[in-house]
Amino acid sequence: MKTETITLPGDVPGNAIELRVLRFEGGDADAPTAYLQSALHGGELPGQAALHFLVPLLEKAEAEGRIAGNITIVPQANPIGSNQWQAYHHLGRFEFFTQTNFNRAFPLLPDFDTSSLPQTDAPVALAERLKAALLRLALPHEIVLDLHCDDQSENYLYIHQDFLPDMLDLAAALGSKAILAWDSTADAAFEEACAYPVLQMPAEARDMKRRAVTTVEFRGLADVDFATGRSDAQGLYRFLVHRGVVKDGSATLAAAFNGPVTPLANVEMLRAPAGGMVLYHVVPGDEVGEGDRLVTVVTRPGDPSGDITLTAPQAGRILTRRSLRYVRRGDDLLKLLGKRPSAVAKRPGTLEA
Repeated sequence: MKTETITLPGDVPGNAIELRVLRFEGGDADAPTAYLQSALHGGELPGQAALHFLVPLLEKAEAEGRIAGNITIVPQANPIGSNQWQAYHHLGRFEFFTQTNFNRAFPLLPDFDTSSLPQTDAPVALAERLKAALLRLALPHEIVLDLHCDDQSENYLYIHQDFLPDMLDLAAALGSKAILAWDSTADAAFEEACAYPVLQMPAEARDMKRRAVTTVEFRGLADVDFATGRSDAQGLYRFLVHRGVVKDGSATLAAAFNGPVTPLANVEMLRAPAGGMVLYHVVPGDEVGEGDRLVTVVTRPGDPSGDITLTAPQAGRILTRRSLRYVRRGDDLLKLLGKRPSAVAKRPGTLEA
């Protein structure tokens, strides 16, 4: 394994950030190549834990001559967000200066030529140069896995509909409980920016059985421990073996994926009708019927007449919920995966800011 450090000067003198890049060189020029990154939102650590335990597995494979395709790993993809703290709270989702989500506003390139992207010392803002650096690292690879997590959540994937059903093997390898299928590049998240050049290719030239581009949601923010980290690492390793990036006759896929593949239009985003204390009636993984109670918002503590109970707009599966129990009017509370399109108008593309 070779370790590379990419230094990006800060926006004012005396400041800089470093991207630590881990590279494994493959021995088969015809094998697929893979890029994995985590912590694009700074404090989302389950993916970082998975990579922490994956690297020793790859080092062992490398020592035994079993790395077939090139592998690039960036365990801490966002040093800017990792360093954003205020009043003892980590705030890594939005860049402080522009208030832009770090996983938005990536450039959409018509092909895999990254020469037009700003260089590390270009006269543009640091966040823009960081996004360019990540795309330069990722786009040469056929497999791109962006490891995230939700708040309180099951393990699930975002996958563009054109990559299905060929990517069901990833869901099986990771033990994913659900797939959210998308078809819009409206928000230009990292996954969208990496899928975009593929989607511009003629269908017959894509070779989707070699490609995989996704956002992996490794459960919730607090699901960081030895057991889940090692299990997730094993899942990633099985997938790399299955796709031919690593050779290992003993690593086989788990049972086939049998969870729901839900279009984004069918995802019910339950939002708070008023501010107050949140009391949940459900947890991620629950199957609910239309009309079942999901959450009660207590607007006037001590006066039950102020309670607002929200019910399921349709039958489905609870995928995520918020860990905060004190919310503002309009805050997202949970995701419900339905069988039919939601009647509530929402933004195209990804579901949250």
